[in-house]
Amino acid sequence: MSKGKTQSVIKTDDDTLYYERCAGIDVHKTLLVVCLRIGRKTESRECGTTTGEIREMVNWLKGNRCQMVAMESTGSYWKPLYNIFEQENLPAMVVNAYHIKNVPGRKTDWNDAFWIAKCLAQGLLKPSFVPNREQRELRDMTRFRKSQIEERSRNINRLQKFLEGANIKLGSWLSDIEGKSSSELLELIIGKEDFTLDDVRQRMHGRLKSSPEEIFAAIEGYITPTQRKFLAHVMNIIKEQTRLIEITDEMIKASFSDEQKKAVEALDAIPGIGTVSAEQIVAETGTDMSCFRNQHSFSNWIGVAPGNNESAGKRKSGKTTHGNKTLKSTLSQCAKSAVKNKKSFFSAQYARLVTHRGKNRATMAVAHSMAIAIYFVLSGYDFKDLGSDYYNQFNREKKVNSHLKQLGKLGISLPDDLIDFIRAQSSG
Repeated sequence: MSKGKTQSVIKTDDDTLYYERCAGIDVHKTLLVVCLRIGRKTESRECGTTTGEIREMVNWLKGNRCQMVAMESTGSYWKPLYNIFEQENLPAMVVNAYHIKNVPGRKTDWNDAFWIAKCLAQGLLKPSFVPNREQRELRDMTRFRKSQIEERSRNINRLQKFLEGANIKLGSWLSDIEGKSSSELLELIIGKEDFTLDDVRQRMHGRLKSSPEEIFAAIEGYITPTQRKFLAHVMNIIKEQTRLIEITDEMIKASFSDEQKKAVEALDAIPGIGTVSAEQIVAETGTDMSCFRNQHSFSNWIGVAPGNNESAGKRKSGKTTHGNKTLKSTLSQCAKSAVKNKKSFFSAQYARLVTHRGKNRATMAVAHSMAIAIYFVLSGYDFKDLGSDYYNQFNREKKVNSHLKQLGKLGISLPDDLIDFIRAQSSG
């Protein structure tokens, strides 16, 4: 190990120790500051971040019989370090930087490493969930696919803006700009200046709400030869991105175990969750829910659980935590898709909250419910949709009285026999 700077041994005054021999590491891109605690004594060293330097540091820690190593989850710099620790069978934990904030006014690399080691020795650190190496590799692939899909979506949006600029209203008449009809119509626009109505008819497939005449009028814009070349270039990029996404899909599916494939199929039964989203979820969480204390711990780890900031009996904030950004984003998209199914419980929950909480909060509440459903599905339970009338089953009499009262305020009075009939139907 290239020692670099070495700090002299420091004695501490801690009484009870959870770990007799432990180490805290302040991780940077090109520098590691390591603080080793043995009893009440500490020794700090610096080293580089190359594989050889990390292995020398590991040998130094193992030579001192280190029981546990802790480090912050700083960007992606902790990953190679954790991989080597895993290979060398050196116990290590990754902790949320928010949970180990140092004392103000003591911000140096040495003090950060010392503080991590001190908190670890006292048993004050809570390890973050870190899946095994195979799971992490699968996670990297699904995250890469997600970024590919997002980039492709951005290019499609650019394409639509470009068409609008040329007064080509294709997106206004065809809902799927990526469909077969849209693709062939775009190729017609690119390849032929004076196209006819018959050309449009030949390129319309499936059941379309719009007539050929409407489509013809919509795509009859003004486009220059230079714009045609650029449009063809953008379309080729989108096609190539689609091809590459398909290759990534195949790699991901080949990497899934039988157990993970069954989990994907089970999650696919939840409204709003498709195959791609289910694969993303399984790649992020794995299939072993014993890593989480309960469904609330799971949803809090994702970052969709409502916060609990209360003081003097007053709730100050219910904001969610950052959590797993990838999974939080995925669940948010799934929630927006789930509420479109009017027969599902998620749609009823959204409709119940959106009027007084707003769209964003209502969507996040649905995402929270979906996270709980995912936890139990991955724990081995079958998903059962509670249905759109779930909330109507409770306090029916109270709701009837409320509606009758509102009618009275509007000056509408119902006959007594009709009111009795309504009450009888609600109670039955």
